[in-house]
Amino acid sequence: MKFISYDGSWPNLCRGVLIVEKDGKQYSIYGALLSGGYCGFGPDWEEEVEEGPWVIIPDKLPDELKGDVAELEELVNANVPFGCCGGCL
Repeated sequence: MKFISYDGSWPNLCRGVLIVEKDGKQYSIYGALLSGGYCGFGPDWEEEVEEGPWVIIPDKLPDELKGDVAELEELVNANVPFGCCGGCL
């Protein structure tokens, strides 16, 4: 499997299009990534932002890729900088 691109960006980093290639076929997948990061507010209402590894949402994948979740997560985490959605801040 080959990583082609991901176009998600702040303030809705999780809602981009992931493009990967498997067996010579390209797949464009919208909304399949979930940030392992966190954003919110602390006890004194200061912003808290943590970046973390990506997680694949299997239900968003085409049937041909549903058995490849672990490989996709490894591929994405090697090619897309860790992030945090950021939409709440």
